Amino acid sequence: MLDREGFRPNVGIILLNQRNQVFWGKRIRTHSWQFPQGGIDRGETPEQAMFRELHEEVGLHPEHVRVVARTRDWLRYEVPDRFIRRDARGHYKGQKQIWYLLQLVGHDWDLNLRATNHPEFDAWRWNDYWVPLDVVVEFKRGVYEMALTELSRFLPRHDYRNRYLRSSMRGHEGAHPDGSFDTPQGAHFELPPGATFDPDPHDNHATS
Repeated sequence: MLDREGFRPNVGIILLNQRNQVFWGKRIRTHSWQFPQGGIDRGETPEQAMFRELHEEVGLHPEHVRVVARTRDWLRYEVPDRFIRRDARGHYKGQKQIWYLLQLVGHDWDLNLRATNHPEFDAWRWNDYWVPLDVVVEFKRGVYEMALTELSRFLPRHDYRNRYLRSSMRGHEGAHPDGSFDTPQGAHFELPPGATFDPDPHDNHATS
């Protein structure tokens, strides 16, 4: 199913774990890595196609994920002639994609690359959100960068601060319920993960 310009409707999937790392799949029998993606069948909505591809390529069901966001418009890339079947050349130009940002609410062991008889990947890993684009086939790199950039503002914000740290700060003058606090100088800031607040005993403000 092609549009008038020769682009096939397609969906792309950026799947996050709880650390905002992304699922990174190695295409079967190749050295290239990519996100799950696939075509939209006739009669499907982009979201229906996304959930179908999610199961076919990664083995996950809708209950395993939460939809965080999607790109506003289609993102397009052209496919070089050498990657197009001869009988399709002149008609097929490439893909136009809607990209989805998903949060995994299941477990790593729910992932299954052999959910169908036609697997797309033979290996996978969690990767930092800004994936190394030099391992993506060249003609897809621009769309990957656009999708990652547009969806990055929807990344979930996680509070990694230690619960004990927050409870220990409750009795500190100037402490707030969220674990942040006001310094004696009046500046408001939050402790970084793993940090503690230890006033300098030589600081006159700390003992005043």
